[in-house]
Amino acid sequence: MTKSSVAQAERERRVEEAIHSGEMEGLTVDPDTKVDSDDYIVGVIDSDELVARARARYGLD
Repeated sequence: MTKSSVAQAERERRVEEAIHSGEMEGLTVDPDTKVDSDDYIVGVIDSDELVARARARYGLD
């Protein structure tokens, strides 16, 4: 396994844990957030951008 694939696997694990945590609270992930999460997993965006997109989507900026 390469360093980049390990990093991607770690990002995927983090996203899955966050989704699971939300589901335990009765929340669901909307399609736009899923797209952003996928971008984060593959490394198109970093965690700061993922948070910025979510905040903008829900008017938290």
